[in-house]
Amino acid sequence: MNESRETDRPVPSPCVSVCALGEGDICIACHRSGQEISRWGRMTNDEKRAVWALIRRREQGEVV
Repeated sequence: MNESRETDRPVPSPCVSVCALGEGDICIACHRSGQEISRWGRMTNDEKRAVWALIRRREQGEVV
């Protein structure tokens, strides 16, 4: 697959429509911080992919 096409593809939001910030200002549903949630619509695809990487780490119990 063409790499530029892959990077241009919209990055899906991790939102599951259950917004509840818990400990450390992290949503208990999507595992994003309040700041990540509020900035999502203005982030570049690269920034969104970086947030997805943080989400995966948070889901594994890492504190990031």
